[in-house]
Amino acid sequence: MNSKCSTISSPRSINKFTYQDFTWCLSLFGTAVGAGVLFLPIKAGAGGFWPLVFLALLSAPMIWFAHMSLARFVLSAKKADADITDTVEEHFGNTGANLITFAYFFAIYPIVLIYGVGITNTVDSFLVHQVGMASLPRPLLAGLLIGAMTLGVIFGKELMLKVTSALVYPLVFVLLALSVFLIPEWNTSMMQVKPDFSTLPSVIWLAIPLIVFSFNHSPIISQFAKEQRIKFDDQAVKKTDTITCGTAMMLMGFVMFFVFSVVLSLSPEHLAMAEKQNISVLSYLANMHQSPWISYMGPLIAFCAIVSSYFGHYLGAHEGLVALIKTRLSVSENKINNGVTIFIVVTTWIAAVINPSILSMIETMGAPMIAAILFLLPVYAMQKVPAMAQLKTALPIQIFTAVCGIASITSVIYSAL
Repeated sequence: MNSKCSTISSPRSINKFTYQDFTWCLSLFGTAVGAGVLFLPIKAGAGGFWPLVFLALLSAPMIWFAHMSLARFVLSAKKADADITDTVEEHFGNTGANLITFAYFFAIYPIVLIYGVGITNTVDSFLVHQVGMASLPRPLLAGLLIGAMTLGVIFGKELMLKVTSALVYPLVFVLLALSVFLIPEWNTSMMQVKPDFSTLPSVIWLAIPLIVFSFNHSPIISQFAKEQRIKFDDQAVKKTDTITCGTAMMLMGFVMFFVFSVVLSLSPEHLAMAEKQNISVLSYLANMHQSPWISYMGPLIAFCAIVSSYFGHYLGAHEGLVALIKTRLSVSENKINNGVTIFIVVTTWIAAVINPSILSMIETMGAPMIAAILFLLPVYAMQKVPAMAQLKTALPIQIFTAVCGIASITSVIYSAL
């Protein structure tokens, strides 16, 4: 990286972990902690306690190495202010840039559909079990919720972004409080499920896509890497490595504590029932718990997590599809924007009415594209792009990252077959 910047920090600030570094850890952490975490205990705990232990140990290096590699990929661009699309275009040309935009859209758009289903089921479950109402007609309920969330984005985007950013930290705090609150409910029913070590690798393999989805914070990596480069120039890689490592440790510690606490407070039958009902684990806990705190806070937390995640992913999907259409059609941008909005809202409403399995949608639609961009693209660039020569991670890390990415994609194919 040859560009120089007048605001390069001192060697001491590069090597020292600062408050600004911690703030970035929180930002990356907040991007990862969303609605996916609320479904993680259902799938991760389905194989029993011991596969969950192995998944917890695997999650930290898997998530760190992938995001560290993606940050290094962004840092390999000639321009200091290049984002991931600029970097792909520089290394792989216009075709590569179009492919990455296409892949980003299909990594984000299915998640919008997932949240359309999730918000409908969360509110329906709350109305039936906590309020005591009869279920509203599903097309009406889904239309009202999806329409309201979309209008919030269209007419109050800046306000919604501020609100969703502000929601992250209370959400994290309440999830931590809930994890501690459930400790007296822990039981040994999950541990009594005898591990079948012959099937353990396949159980872990099939759960990897949900880990990838739930811990993914790649959407913010591009901006994160740009800011570190502007501040630290050639030494930015040290900062991105350190901060992504800190984020991975926080995710493993906090999220897996939440997952373990929930799983240990339930039985395998409870987790299977939550998956069958197609609701988040918080909604399920609210329906079966006597505590008023969980009965009302559980659905509220789930609602806030899904709504906040919907806003960000809707914007990403909308921008991605508009960019794809603009390069192919000579139509006014206003018409494209309106057409894309209608397409996303209508298809999300259809998905919410049909009510497909949320876990299946995460595994089959969301995770593969995320894995391709997050795990495989940087490793491929390390082997093929000269600018990555000085930014390569160690060969064992490259192999591990590539294997995890391939495992995520192939497990989806295997499940589909």
